Amino acid sequence: MIALIQRVTKASVEANAQTVGSIDAGMLVLLGVEKNDGAAQVDKLVKKLGNYRMFNDEHGKMNLNVQQVNGQILLVSQFTLVADTQKGNRPGFSRGASPEHGKAIYQQIIDALTHSNLRFATGEFGADMQVSLVNDGPVTFQFTL
Repeated sequence: MIALIQRVTKASVEANAQTVGSIDAGMLVLLGVEKNDGAAQVDKLVKKLGNYRMFNDEHGKMNLNVQQVNGQILLVSQFTLVADTQKGNRPGFSRGASPEHGKAIYQQIIDALTHSNLRFATGEFGADMQVSLVNDGPVTFQFTL
């Protein structure tokens, strides 16, 4: 599982010309699911999202997590994150989960977020989406789980 996390002042995602998810300040999570991902990666990701200190405290240091700043999470599936780009001029997706497995893992993350204290919105799995964001900082991190 690969997650690209961006600290944002706002973010939204559209599918079929409709806004399907939007947040104010918080984090945008672009998520790529791999073949062997399961419950362990889901649990690790959700804990990391809730606890990762990427927001500034009163001294400008990244000491606060998304809950401490009353932020939100926008979760968007993006299978291209798991692409193999080492050879040639075309990405390979052999590491990526099947659409069925990817959707199941994505739903498990949504379920885990629902049972946490984290406020979140989502994109639409498998849809052609347009993502808009204002990256705050810019601050971007990659989690490989």
